[in-house]
Parts: sequence; structure tokens; C-alpha cells
Amino acid sequence: MATKITWLGHSGFKIETGTHTLLIDPFISGNPLAPMRADELHADFILLTHGHGDHVGDTVSIAKRSNATVIGNFEVANWIGKQGVKNISSPNTGGTGKYDFGTVKLTIAFHSSSMPDGSYGGQPNGMIITLNNDLRIYHAGDTALFSDMQLIGEFGIDVAMLPIGDFFTMGLEECVRAVRLVRPRYVMPTHYNTFPPIVQDAADWANMVTRRTEAAAIVLDPGGSHDF
Repeated sequence: MATKITWLGHSGFKIETGTHTLLIDPFISGNPLAPMRADELHADFILLTHGHGDHVGDTVSIAKRSNATVIGNFEVANWIGKQGVKNISSPNTGGTGKYDFGTVKLTIAFHSSSMPDGSYGGQPNGMIITLNNDLRIYHAGDTALFSDMQLIGEFGIDVAMLPIGDFFTMGLEECVRAVRLVRPRYVMPTHYNTFPPIVQDAADWANMVTRRTEAAAIVLDPGGSHDF
């Protein structure tokens, strides 16, 4: 069965496996690129890369309404639990959690992390998500380029979701270098065009990826989907 991935704008994605729906960093309310309202989203699991408000987003309201399990590092997941979310899972960097849909391994990311109320959010993370159909997805979270992305590539990444916005994360040039390290089959850009400091031309990025790497670049409009 195909896996359907939908871009929700910014760093948010919806992954539909046919049996489970996963959301990553569901920043909907306050996101000018959001293609839907938060109350239109249902999830079985919500995955959070770090604690910043533009990633935690609408997690609490969606999780309470859907009875979703929220997966994030120890500090992030515990903060979510204190907001009244019943189901949380809190692996930490380097650890792997096993779930009904597959596994989630937390990787390093070079960024910062604090919760929406300013409390400590632990270390930011990327995530290697391995679905039961063996599709392997790497969401890098917010990060700079780092050489250990080469080790992440050794897992055999099918789909990489990498930031291109610059200013807060790596930009176009560094992202192309990251693609060369991770060596995914497909790569999707994230964390761009939401706000003026991170406006980028995704078509230029896709052309760079095509010319300089072996990955296929997939650029979606907010709300757009691709089947894998």
C-alpha cells in the first residue's frame, strides 16, 4: 500500500500509511501557509522535533481531540503531558521507539530548543521514521549542516525532509551538501517561505539538487501530496 505524504507548510507533514496517520511538527494556527485549520486534522501519532512554537504548534489540541500519542524527546514529551495530553512517548537522542506504525529514532540536530512558555526543551532532534512497509523517512528538524549526516545516510533513507530557509537553519547551498551526505532517493524542502527571513526559491533549490546530487527533488505546494 502506498504511503501518502502531505506538506502542511513550514516543517509540518502528514504521513498516511493506510492504517495510521502521523503528523510531524503540526504548526497550523498562525502559519500563513497552512492549507487547512487545525481542527480539520486527525492523527494517531504526532512527532515533534523540538520545542519551538512553530513546531509544537497545535499539537496539544489535536492530540486531545484525536487521542493521539505524542512522540518527542524527554523534555518535550513531558511538557506536552503537563498540558493534559494523556498519551506521550519520550525517547531521547540516539534512542529508538517502537510503535504500531513502525519505529522512530531520534538523531542530533544543531539548533536550539525551548517550549512555548520559555521552559527548557532539551536538545533539538531530527527523526528517522521507519514504517512497517519499510519506507524510511528522515525529517532533519531545524538544523545546520553537520558532517554526521553521512552516518544518517547509512541507514538507507528513502525520503529526506530538509530545511532550506537559511537564517534559522541551513540554506540552499548547505542543504544540497546535506543531500550529498544523506543520499536519499527523494528529498523534500522544509522550513521556508513562511516568514520574510526564510523566503527561498524552491525551484532554484530543486535545480541545484538535480544537477549536483542523485536524489529526486519533490517540491509541494502547501496541502500538496505525493505517494511513495
